[in-house]
Amino acid sequence: MSADLSPVLIVGATSDIGLALAHEYAKRGAALILAARQPDRLDANLLDLQNRYGVSARSIALDLLDADSRARFLDALPVVPGTVISVAGLLGEQERSESDAALAEAVMTTNYVAPALILSALANRMLGRGSGTIIGVSSVAGDRGRASNYLYGSAKAGFSAFLSGLRARLRARGIHVLTVKPGFVDTRMTSGMKLPAVLTASPTQVAQEIVRAHLGRRSVIYTLGRWRWIMLPIRLLPEPLFMRLKF
Repeated sequence: MSADLSPVLIVGATSDIGLALAHEYAKRGAALILAARQPDRLDANLLDLQNRYGVSARSIALDLLDADSRARFLDALPVVPGTVISVAGLLGEQERSESDAALAEAVMTTNYVAPALILSALANRMLGRGSGTIIGVSSVAGDRGRASNYLYGSAKAGFSAFLSGLRARLRARGIHVLTVKPGFVDTRMTSGMKLPAVLTASPTQVAQEIVRAHLGRRSVIYTLGRWRWIMLPIRLLPEPLFMRLKF
């Protein structure tokens, strides 16, 4: 991996996808900075990554929802990252969120507001570097609002729009912005859900597809790739017809 792509900063590194990404980038020799609210949970992972791949790996505390923590985190970064990846997310429970304003706010802030703020701050620092990549993990749920998860979906829609605008802003400044839209992924967040095997990716599959898209300088990917074609008619369906669907 070329030097201008390293180190790789992963925000939300204790997640299943975050850890899978750490392994995929470490395999390619990238130094790692793993950000998490409880960085001590990453101690064993850091040792494994260092011993297995011979790369530099460290963790930094970051409570993404706390403005002071975001500021301290930015001050604590040892270098400007070559690659920044946000995999932060909170699925929440739609029915609970409809009557619990605090939970609704947490879902929307975790999936859109806080990641957008931290990526904006990091983008400004990367401009001084003049190169690099920003990767945001959004969701197919952001392609169309559905009654069953419209709070989560609306936040992901906002995050996707943010990444699109950021890409337009930075494209002529040497910084690549990639939007990732996973469908079903077999993670702790989806534990207990009955997911169709043919449409469900593993965290490793998602991570591998992200790295390929990164190196190929793609702008937007769906993972698994078949989700692009599943979501196309859903996006195009007229609202009166869409409203009749029960999903």
